[in-house]
Amino acid sequence: MIEELPIRLAHRVKELDELPNNLSKMPSIIKVKDWYAQSFQDLIELQTPQIPTTIKQRLYSKIEELPPSIPNPSLANIIKSQSSLHRSGSIGHRYYTSLDDVECSPEIIEYTDQFVKTIERVKRRHDPVVTTVAQGILEYKEYLNSPLIDTEVQQFLDRFYMSRIGIRMLIGQHVALYRGPSTKNYVGVICTKTNIREVAQDAIDNAKFICEDHYGLFKAPEVHMFCPGDIEFMYVPSHLSHMIFELLKNSLRAVVERYGPDYEDEYPPIKLVIAHGKEDITIKISDEGGGIPRSGIPLVWTYMYTTAQAQELEPGFNQSDFKAPMAGFGYGLPISRLYARYFGGDLKLISMEGYGTDVYLHLNRLSNSDEPLIYYQFDSSSDSEEQDEPIEIKL
Repeated sequence: MIEELPIRLAHRVKELDELPNNLSKMPSIIKVKDWYAQSFQDLIELQTPQIPTTIKQRLYSKIEELPPSIPNPSLANIIKSQSSLHRSGSIGHRYYTSLDDVECSPEIIEYTDQFVKTIERVKRRHDPVVTTVAQGILEYKEYLNSPLIDTEVQQFLDRFYMSRIGIRMLIGQHVALYRGPSTKNYVGVICTKTNIREVAQDAIDNAKFICEDHYGLFKAPEVHMFCPGDIEFMYVPSHLSHMIFELLKNSLRAVVERYGPDYEDEYPPIKLVIAHGKEDITIKISDEGGGIPRSGIPLVWTYMYTTAQAQELEPGFNQSDFKAPMAGFGYGLPISRLYARYFGGDLKLISMEGYGTDVYLHLNRLSNSDEPLIYYQFDSSSDSEEQDEPIEIKL
């Protein structure tokens, strides 16, 4: 952690400093770059403790040789299927080795505590990054006096936000393991038995509450959930809740705005279907909100695009407790897709203009995907033969 985090932060500082067409000079982008630079400095200035040689020897003595591999015990409770199509097999091994009790020196304990406090401070500092970068993009568009952003900026935002998810995942996991008391079925922020039905129901309740509050409704459109029993798998519940919540917000808004706020008792229900496959767990959310024109489908994955009336960011947009509006912010779908892809899943959208939209959230249940570390190569030369086509963003 102490070596990995500064590297990731330094990459983001470099990229923020090399953005094209004066985007890096926008006040909000400069503010975000300063946050990353300050966090980098905080981490590299931590003084490494002097560990006594005897303790070092005892810490490393047991890892010189790996023990023999044994079957993964977490698979012991899986029901064996006699079907040739669904036959279970050994898909992983886990290594175990014992370690004698080692008395840590006060220097190690103090250093560990200081490190955790530092990364907690970094996480709080970066809470408003998403909204602050969004404000920077608005400033950039005003500077250009154009409704267009090119694909290079879009690709930067994908890289930047994916990196942010990874950094916050590392920090959150480390802090939860160090600070929090052991919670049943949790390893840090990861729940080994995430109940999808419960997470989805919580997201449904939250999305309906936001919808009722935003439109002044007595009752939001119903959401009918179809789930074959209690499906449990290993995931980060907060990530799953965020994705389902954002997708439901879109569907609820589409239905209400198509039929009007006076249609409360007869809104067509939104359907949320959960399917438990061999490789994926898929969540389909279907609405009858009128759909999206085929020409607009590629744009739904671009940042700052929205089919709703754009909403100005509030003056406190860069505060850590800022809440994005019901719609008009334009970040729900692209950010949700990044969350899905972080653990090897994906998010797909199919729309029927004049009827409604289906979104498919695929969650990888094989635990065989690597963290998507995205590297960039930036070419600022103006005489490049190939220029990115601009993307028109409706604000």
